[in-house]
Amino acid sequence: MGQKVEDIVGLSELKESKAPLLRALIAELIGTGLLVFVGCGAATTGLTGYLPGRPLDSAFITQVSLAFGLVVAAVAQAIGHVSGGHINPAVTLGIMVTGQMSILRGVLYMLVQYLGAIGGAGLLSLARSNSQLNDGLGANALQSGVGVGQGVLVEAIGTFILVIVVFGCCDSRRDDVKGSVPLAIGLACGLSHILCIGFTGTGINPARSLGPAVWKGDFTNLWVYFVGPYIGGAVAGLLYTTVFKARGTSDSVDFE
Repeated sequence: MGQKVEDIVGLSELKESKAPLLRALIAELIGTGLLVFVGCGAATTGLTGYLPGRPLDSAFITQVSLAFGLVVAAVAQAIGHVSGGHINPAVTLGIMVTGQMSILRGVLYMLVQYLGAIGGAGLLSLARSNSQLNDGLGANALQSGVGVGQGVLVEAIGTFILVIVVFGCCDSRRDDVKGSVPLAIGLACGLSHILCIGFTGTGINPARSLGPAVWKGDFTNLWVYFVGPYIGGAVAGLLYTTVFKARGTSDSVDFE
C-alpha cells in the first residue's frame, strides 16, 4: 500500500537516475515557450490594422489556427519522447486525473508550462515592432456579445476536442492508429482554434492565456481561460479512459 501511494504521489521519480524528470521539465518549459511565441506571434502580426469592435476576418482566423496547430505538431514531434509534449496544463490535468501520471510530475509540469508561457510572451514582447498596432501580445478576450458562461462552455468544448484526440492517439491498445500522432494532435488544436476564435479568441490552454496576460497587465476574465480548459481536459480524460479506451492486454501509454 505504501508503494502504491508513493507511485501515485510521484516521490519515486525524485530517486530516478540520470534526471529523467528534470529533462522532461526542461522540455515542457521550452516547448510551451515556443508555443506562445509562435502562436501568439501570429495573432499579434495578424491583427495589424485591426479596428477594435469589428468582427475577426477569416484570414486572421486561418492564420492563427494554422500557427497554433503547426507549432503544437512540431513541438510534440520534437519533445514527445522526452516529456510527452503536453505543453498545456489542461492536457496534463486530463492525464493526471486518470491516473496516467503522478501528482508530483503533473504539478511540476503545470508549473514549468506556466513559466514557459510567461517567458515566451516576454520574448514576443521584445521582438514586437513598435509600429504594430496590437498591444495584446495575442492575449485572449471574450468577443462582443459573448458572456463569461458562454466563454467557459466554448473553452471547455475546444479543450475537450484536443484532449480526447490526445488520449485516442496515445492509446497503445489500438492497432488502427496510422500516420503521425503529433500531426493529428496539431490538427485537433487547429480545429479547436477555428471553432473558438470567434467566441473567446481561443485559449484551450491556461498557460497560453496567462503568458500574454502577465505582460499586458490585464487579467480581465482570465479565470474563464482556466476553468473552461481544466473542465474540458478532465472530462475528456475521464470519458476516454472509462468509456472509449480500446480493449486489449496492454496498459501502456505514452503521455510522459
